[in-house]
Amino acid sequence: MAQALLAAIYVMASVATVLGLHILGLAQWRIAATIGVVILLGLAQMHGLIRGRSENRRTRREIVELKRAAREFARTIDETQTRIEKVRISIEGRASAQNQKIVSELQVLESVMRDFAGKISQTAKEQPLPAEAAERRPSTSVRAELAAFGHSDLLETIRTSLEENRVDVYLQPTVSLPQRKLRFYEALSRLRAEDGTVIMPSQYIRVAAPAGLMSVVDNLLLFRCVQIMRRLIQKSRDIGLFCNISGDTLADAEFFPQFLEYMHHNRDLAPQIVFEFAQGAVLNAGAKGHENLIDLSSLGFGLSMDHVETLAFDFARLKALGFRHIKVRADTLTQGMGGAPAAAAAEDLKRLLERHGLNLIAERVEEEKTVGQLLDLGVDFAQGFLFGEPRAVRDDHKSLPDITAPIIPFRRAANH
Repeated sequence: MAQALLAAIYVMASVATVLGLHILGLAQWRIAATIGVVILLGLAQMHGLIRGRSENRRTRREIVELKRAAREFARTIDETQTRIEKVRISIEGRASAQNQKIVSELQVLESVMRDFAGKISQTAKEQPLPAEAAERRPSTSVRAELAAFGHSDLLETIRTSLEENRVDVYLQPTVSLPQRKLRFYEALSRLRAEDGTVIMPSQYIRVAAPAGLMSVVDNLLLFRCVQIMRRLIQKSRDIGLFCNISGDTLADAEFFPQFLEYMHHNRDLAPQIVFEFAQGAVLNAGAKGHENLIDLSSLGFGLSMDHVETLAFDFARLKALGFRHIKVRADTLTQGMGGAPAAAAAEDLKRLLERHGLNLIAERVEEEKTVGQLLDLGVDFAQGFLFGEPRAVRDDHKSLPDITAPIIPFRRAANH
């Protein structure tokens, strides 16, 4: 608008100059021209002044707008920070409450199990073992080992280990082939005598099972697995955990319903936790045991079978029970299936299992040459001392394995 006004003034000035020339006559045209020039210069100065004021007003408006936008931006940042702080406090509060709930629950349950272990072991000491249990007493060599660390009675050693919470969890990696990328850990339980000597499952199961203590051992392992898995998923949700459960626990009418209820409350871990059962326990579980397996798998947890002695059984039925994985000894696969008779040759076993939705995992891999043989058979997963020994996990977070570390071959072949 200011520019239009100035243009009009220029036109009027020009007209005035022409009229002045006409009135004054040509004789005085120089005077008129001078007047016109003065007028034009004055108008130019007025134009600059008006334009400068217009630009100043526009600049002031822009500055006002920028200040207003800055205030809005600052207010938005403050509101966002306030919301973030509320979300952080809320998340930390829920996480803290959940962790406290888990810790408290574990402490109560472990206390109950210690009392249960004491009652069961006391009953076992007061009553003679049945004939089938007597046949499973510790061998002379095992008794000699126990006597060496100051215990003559294996049952008493097991009882005190449970009561004093000397049950350790060891983790052994399972990797994908050929990349050797960590996919799972298998959780293994070990008992410790008072002097720190480790008691292996092959030693304590033969006495703990007849005395009814395997449910206690499995209880402790189960709760530790839940704790460990909750710590592992803080680093990655791509790592699973195999948790071993005994056949005695599977058939325990008192414990298994409590087990299912506990896992129902922890079903958010279903994608990561796989429960593992020996083949003999599954085949001898009966209708009630199979019902328990189906109930467990219906919560979303995967099932795995190990200690396979025969592969000539109904894989479709195994899948229906909720099984997703089968672990077979590497030497069974590489030596003509002599260790576990099967309806298919080793080179066809993986495809047969895949048709029934089952993964084949080769276990007890101890030599590099075995890896090449397994790859020729199409095996995708492997576990064994070649990829890592079982490592103890204590109660502190620092003892957890580094799941980002590469799997380095373990050169020394060792016995399981």
